[in-house]
Amino acid sequence: MPSLDRSPALTGPRLARAVLTPSAILRLVVGWSSVAALAALVPVLPSPLSSLGLLAILTAIVAVIVLAAGGVVQQAEALAGRLGDPYGTLVLTLSIVVIEVVLIAAVMLGEGDHATIARDSVMAVSMIILNLVFGLCLVVAGVRYGGLTANRTGTSMYVGMLVLLATSAFALPALIGDEGSLRPVQAAVVAGAAVVLYAVFLRRQTGVRAPDFQEVSTGPRAAQTSRRAAQTGRHAAQTGCRAAPEDVVRDPDAVSSTSASAAGPASSSPFTPSVSSVSSAPSTSSTPSTPSTPGIGPALRTHRLELLARSALLVATVLPIVLLSHHMAGLLDEGLARLGAPAALGGVLIAMIVFTPESITAVRAALGGEIQRVVNLCHGALVSTFALTIPTVLVISLLTGQRVVLAESPTNLVLLGVTLALCALSAQAARMTRWHGIAHLLLAAIYGVALFS
Repeated sequence: MPSLDRSPALTGPRLARAVLTPSAILRLVVGWSSVAALAALVPVLPSPLSSLGLLAILTAIVAVIVLAAGGVVQQAEALAGRLGDPYGTLVLTLSIVVIEVVLIAAVMLGEGDHATIARDSVMAVSMIILNLVFGLCLVVAGVRYGGLTANRTGTSMYVGMLVLLATSAFALPALIGDEGSLRPVQAAVVAGAAVVLYAVFLRRQTGVRAPDFQEVSTGPRAAQTSRRAAQTGRHAAQTGCRAAPEDVVRDPDAVSSTSASAAGPASSSPFTPSVSSVSSAPSTSSTPSTPSTPGIGPALRTHRLELLARSALLVATVLPIVLLSHHMAGLLDEGLARLGAPAALGGVLIAMIVFTPESITAVRAALGGEIQRVVNLCHGALVSTFALTIPTVLVISLLTGQRVVLAESPTNLVLLGVTLALCALSAQAARMTRWHGIAHLLLAAIYGVALFS
């Protein structure tokens, strides 16, 4: 997993070479050149466009957006390497979600009726991230490692947030709203509650509970650690000896008390757990490999120039996506209408465009045995999507008077409920295996069938 970077700061030419790589320059040039070219072409394009012309322009815009999104992910991953987890993964997740919010807002503010685009997009993100991507990651990690242990506390916190946010976004409008839409007062309360809840969650995630979102153990060492802890517990039970202090599982909230008790000899401490409590504990599978996180203060001080430069480059790479998304929205609507495709397919396409780079990152993390980083990427992305996208579209609705339908169909509510239940079961499992992944992939396939039925 990405740990806090303690390498020397980059300055001068070394900093410029590290940040302005050829690929970063290429993405900037292609992105801004495409914005200029499209601005010059729009006034002279025939209306309506031919099907071939529509397909060519839409394909070019999507390709540029995907290329630019890859640049955003590249800079976010570089920031993640400097800041360490969970801060780095949070930067990556928020960068991707901002792109999604921009695309959805551009579609909503464009011509035509887009009352369900936010609902369709967030639902598609839920199914793609939690079932397709997360399922694929579990299968990949299961095949390579036989199963890995995630941090149960942090994963359960993600699932709890998803249950609350999904219920308020998709189920509540059907129960108390008006034809699937929240009334103005209800929309203001739901949007405000989501933002406040997310702010509290972020404060905990990046503060005292940061260890709950770090790896329990990394790669093949997980199985070795579990076997060693089990052998220690069995040996202690047979010999009647107390376990060594380093084999004791400690709660992250008790770091201060354990550090204080470490001043005296461990063997003489009256708080040393008994053999039975050690042998019955789930070894290292329920606590992170490090009891605390050093914070990001040292990284911010040491790498301030690089962090500022990469953040500026990230914004410069995002802006072409913002400008191109407005044109993509209208072309996408016209293309789907000509094909007679379901309206929800627009949300699926937006989700696929935005989350493809992050999905690749998650699969790479699974191949490296970083299962908690996979959870942080997938579950964290969806928590951010609910907590940022839904309030944004509700605010747009309140400011413009545009109707926003959030109430989901019974079919999709059942699929989302089963998905969250499966996530909860996976979070409490001793190991996440390929069979958990296969179940998630099956749900993704069922969603695809339901989408076109």
